[in-house]
Parts: sequence; structure tokens; C-alpha cells
Amino acid sequence: MTLDLYFARRYLKAFGLVFGAFLGFLLLLEMVEQVRRFDTSDLGLSEALELALLAAPETLYRILPLIVLLSTLVLCLGLARSSELVIARAAGRSGLTSLAGPVVTVAVLGALAVAGLNPIVAATSLRYETAAARYAGAEASVLSVSREGLWMRQGGVGGQTVIRADRASRDGTRLYGLTFIAFDAAGAPVSRIEAREAVLVPGAWDVTDAKEWRLTGSPNPEAEAVSHASLRLPSDLTIDRIRDSFATPSAVPIWQLGAFISQLEAAGFSARQHRVWLQMELALPFFLVAMMLIGAGFTMRHARFGRTGQMVVMAIGLGFALYFLRNFAQVLGESGQIAPALAAWSPPVAGILASLGLLLHLEDG
Repeated sequence: MTLDLYFARRYLKAFGLVFGAFLGFLLLLEMVEQVRRFDTSDLGLSEALELALLAAPETLYRILPLIVLLSTLVLCLGLARSSELVIARAAGRSGLTSLAGPVVTVAVLGALAVAGLNPIVAATSLRYETAAARYAGAEASVLSVSREGLWMRQGGVGGQTVIRADRASRDGTRLYGLTFIAFDAAGAPVSRIEAREAVLVPGAWDVTDAKEWRLTGSPNPEAEAVSHASLRLPSDLTIDRIRDSFATPSAVPIWQLGAFISQLEAAGFSARQHRVWLQMELALPFFLVAMMLIGAGFTMRHARFGRTGQMVVMAIGLGFALYFLRNFAQVLGESGQIAPALAAWSPPVAGILASLGLLLHLEDG
């Protein structure tokens, strides 16, 4: 038990060093990228640092498997050079037994990353997108999904229009059970339209079975309400703008992702991408363990055996191959070629089994 705690502390120290190095490098890289991207007098050094701090957590979270792999290489190479692994084997502990402490440590780090770092990344990525849109002068998201249904907004010459619908088609271009509320430039409501259905066509909404209330200049809007069998309302929305307004799965905290999937499907949209992401997040601790075992399998040899550089390169290459396999499986899952659970869990299971086979072969022949 004491030796397991010692190896676990050594791994935490290696992980902290690698994580800190990547954090510092990414902050510098992000600051340069923000200055290059937003070539404006409004973006000073403090603003660039703020954007870099908001963008760095997402990048760190994405490369967490690489950080775990490199931390494992640092740990195992250090133990091999100091002959501590040889002493542990002489005391009757196999290589697999010596890895118990680091494996548990990686699993705990993965669980903490999913439970704690994931919501932080979701919050910082949303704040980054908002701040980046402000500096770039771009438009904010035009669509959101809630328990009340689907909400959109669109601009116009006279002001903004808010659209609420009970549900929609998968691409968001056909709405059902909807309400249009138009506002003037000062933000006061001008009119309200309730309709059974609306279809987005280039430059307008084709509304069917609608009723319109004028909210200005009339003491009794209901008495002067007008019914329309069909109505065309100008719109600046496009299919691309609606599609780009969906929150990416990584922008939704893991604790809220299940409810968001339910709301998305209730609104009529496909939530396959979000389901795959949820399974990928749940499988992340196991994937980190697989990366850790891959690194250990190639570098637990004693340094006097030589070829250390080749082993490090092979470990990094196999780690990148497993990372690519994970991303490829995610693409297959999002496209519907394989089930979300299979896309998320097959790479870590394959990586753990393959690395365990390698370790058993090297340790026991």
C-alpha cells in the first residue's frame, strides 16, 4: 500500500509538471492567435489575455489524453533510470502490480475532469464565443431550446422579432404551433401572430392558418384581430444560420446534457451528436487509463536495455493511433453508422486490452 501511494504521488507530480507546461504554452499561443485574429484597436493585452484564458480550458480538455500519456512516459522513464522498478520487482511486485497506484490515480483524475472540468470548459467556451463575437462584430446565436419549446429571433428594418414554436423539423426550417412577436427599434411590442405552421423560404416565412393582433394604436387588439389563411413574413434567417446556432455538445455541461437531449428531441431535432458526446464523456476515464497503460507498456523496461528513444516514439505513435481511432469512432457514431455506446466505449476497451496484453507479454513472457 505504501509503495502504491508512492507511485501515485510520483505520477501526480509528473502530471502536474506536464499539465503546467502545456497550460503555459497554450496561453502564449492563444494570446498570439487572438491578437492575430482580432486586428483591432479595441483588443489590448489584457483583452487578449482574457480571451486566451477563456479558450485555453477547452484545448487542454481535448488534449488531456496526450497529457496523461506524456505524464506516464515521464514517470516510467524516471523510475527506470533510478532502478526503482527493478527494486520493486526484486521485492516480489510485478510491473502490473506496480501500476495499480498510477492507474487508480488516472481513473480518479478522469472522473474529476468529467465531473468538474467539463462544466468549466462549457462555461468558458460560451463566454469565449460571446466575447469573440463582440470583438468581431458578429451576430450572436439566433436559436435556443428550452422546456417551453424552440425560440428564435430575427432582425428587420423596424426592429427585432421573437419566434417561439412547440416543435420543428430536423433542420429548423419548418415550425409548428408558433408565435411571432414583433418589437420596434425602441423595444416595444408592435404585433403578435399565432400560426399553426410556418416554412422558411429564401427571405421570408410562409405562414399558414395565422391570426394577427396589432398591439399599438388600438385599445382592444382582440376586436381588431385579423385571421390569415396564408401570410408571408420577411426574414433574414437562413438554414446555415439556424444550423450554426445550435449549441455544440461540448458547450453543454455534462450534468445538463441529459435534459438538453430530451428538450432537443421534444423540439423535433436529432440529438444523436449529443448522445455520442455524452457516451464519450462517460468513457473518458477509461480512455485515459488506456493511454496510461500504453505509455507504461513501452517504457517500464530498465534503461540499460537501450532503445529508450525508440520505445518512447512507439508509445507516442500508438497513443496517437488510439486517439485517432476514438475520433473516427465518434464520427461514425454521429453519422449513425454505429451505435453511440459502441462509438464511445470500443476505443478505450480495445486500448486497455491491447496494453494489458503487451504488459503481460513483457512481464511474464
